Amino acid sequence: SHLQGTDYVGSMVVMEDALARRSDYRRFKIREVDGNDDFAAMGEVLTRRLTNYLKERELPVAEQGRFSYPPQLLLVDGGKGQLGVAVRVLEELGLSDEIPVASLAKQFEEVFVPGRSEPIRIPRQSEALYLLQRIRDESHRFAISYHRQLRGKRMTRSVLDGVRGLGDKRRRRLVKELGGVGKVKAASLEQLKALSWLPDPVAEAVYDKIHGADRGN
Repeated sequence: SHLQGTDYVGSMVVMEDALARRSDYRRFKIREVDGNDDFAAMGEVLTRRLTNYLKERELPVAEQGRFSYPPQLLLVDGGKGQLGVAVRVLEELGLSDEIPVASLAKQFEEVFVPGRSEPIRIPRQSEALYLLQRIRDESHRFAISYHRQLRGKRMTRSVLDGVRGLGDKRRRRLVKELGGVGKVKAASLEQLKALSWLPDPVAEAVYDKIHGADRGN
């Protein structure tokens, strides 16, 4: 999930016995991809996840974490292109024979697997297809929520950065009480000063920062 290449994130969700295992979910902030390149971002996420698996499985049992066992099925979101990325990462890490992989393309809800040019079309009413869709949709939800969280933090920082007297605690409280960054930007000076916990000089500094006014003139 991203917005024109900013706040780029990926997600991993886990289903066990067809139930969500949320304690094993992971979020990934994309580190190595510049701009909008979903294939490269997916490659980075898969490489990081599977590299951690290789590291953790070599540890003593008592020290192994949640990445220390392989998935019975690695499902990626997308079609042939995304499947190709997953296959390449598995080959590079020597895991092709250990971890089966498939992709689910949303347009026609078709499943692609390595070595087969045509997609597998699972009946629409099938519980198997429903499970794959749940996994895909849950990964979307998890990635989008993380993206929005990062974007919200970035927007808050960019709008309210450098306001004298407005530390992290006050900044979070201001955004929360007014109902979001947009509401802070739309607030009048009188509304800001009406907040009993916000000193008037800080309220004025917030207003000036947002509106670019020079109250000294």
